[in-house]
Amino acid sequence: MPPDDKVKAHWAETQRLTYIMLGVWAFFAFFIHMFAVVLNGVKIAGFPMGFYMAAQGSLIVFVLQLFWFAKAQDKVDRKYGMAEDD
Repeated sequence: MPPDDKVKAHWAETQRLTYIMLGVWAFFAFFIHMFAVVLNGVKIAGFPMGFYMAAQGSLIVFVLQLFWFAKAQDKVDRKYGMAEDD
């Protein structure tokens, strides 16, 4: 694969991964909270689920998302020979 094609393919895959991450982030940052009233009918450890998702659930997902993104981006970088330690 010529260098230009390699860079374009790497960038396309990086963009795709970024859009997926933004979609997951938007879902847990905004969309899930629109249903807080409905989610409050479900209790987790005595707390309404709407409260739980706002106070804990979304934050846990965001931290997990950071690790997932780092691992996935490293995999993309290694696939195209652009990893930091290559």
